[in-house]
Amino acid sequence: MSSTLTAAPTARPGRTEYPRTARRGRRRSTALGVVAWIVGIAFCAPALWMLLTSFHSEADAATNPPSLGAPLTLDGYRVFFGAGGGASPWPPLINSVTASVFSTLFVLVLALPAAYALSIKRVEKWTDVMFFFLSTKMLPVVAGLLPVYLFAKNTGMLDNIWFLVILYTSMNLPIAVWMMQSFLADVPVSIIEAAQVDGARLPTVLTRVVAPVAAPGIAATSLICFIFSWNELLFARVLTGVTAQTAPVFLTSLVTSQGLFLAQLCAASVVVSLPVLAAGFAAQDKLVQGLSLGAVK
Repeated sequence: MSSTLTAAPTARPGRTEYPRTARRGRRRSTALGVVAWIVGIAFCAPALWMLLTSFHSEADAATNPPSLGAPLTLDGYRVFFGAGGGASPWPPLINSVTASVFSTLFVLVLALPAAYALSIKRVEKWTDVMFFFLSTKMLPVVAGLLPVYLFAKNTGMLDNIWFLVILYTSMNLPIAVWMMQSFLADVPVSIIEAAQVDGARLPTVLTRVVAPVAAPGIAATSLICFIFSWNELLFARVLTGVTAQTAPVFLTSLVTSQGLFLAQLCAASVVVSLPVLAAGFAAQDKLVQGLSLGAVK
């Protein structure tokens, strides 16, 4: 009499663990997504509230608690653009565009060769040079206000927009060199050597070889310099009067002894913020690529 023994099927270890692990991973990613949305909304809430308030009347904007369902109006924007008899915002806006654009261009023209010398054709003791550039940003801005004011007064450069251009260029140049040095360090040396073998000189190498390869980094640097120049208030408030008044200084003039006109101030803040937002959206793809250069080796 023979008996047939059949082995009991053995479960594969870890077979039921994969769906459970996948579910935990999905729950974790969902939780992180919810947290990211909450943080994003928290950061955007003040800007959205400012935008909504700019479309309210002064009476509705001053209510406490604020009224979300108040009727919308463009009175704040009409008053800001001079329809209400106030000062025209166009000269300050043009001054801000002039100071920001020209200072950014000058920074790029000066920072690209300097970053090239510190990253690709490295000079002696280049680390000391980089530390010197960074150390210039350690001085509080207000500490240099009096010497700069006396220099502008003695040279007749007070209330001159081109003095602000020179000042913003010198203020943004160290951070631009520091940023572009890290971007240019990722440029392959082989393509530069190939261009030099073909007879390309340094200006050609910088404009036709290095600049196209490092375009994302250059875009990120230029955008940051533009934002710093556009938002600068302290020097513009002290060194300018009427002729060279910039947009941030014009915003401070809306806070008068007669009171705070909240709707008009929010409308002005929205208009002044639009150039920076437009520049950020225009260079969004280059900005993301530039800020991620060197992150993964």
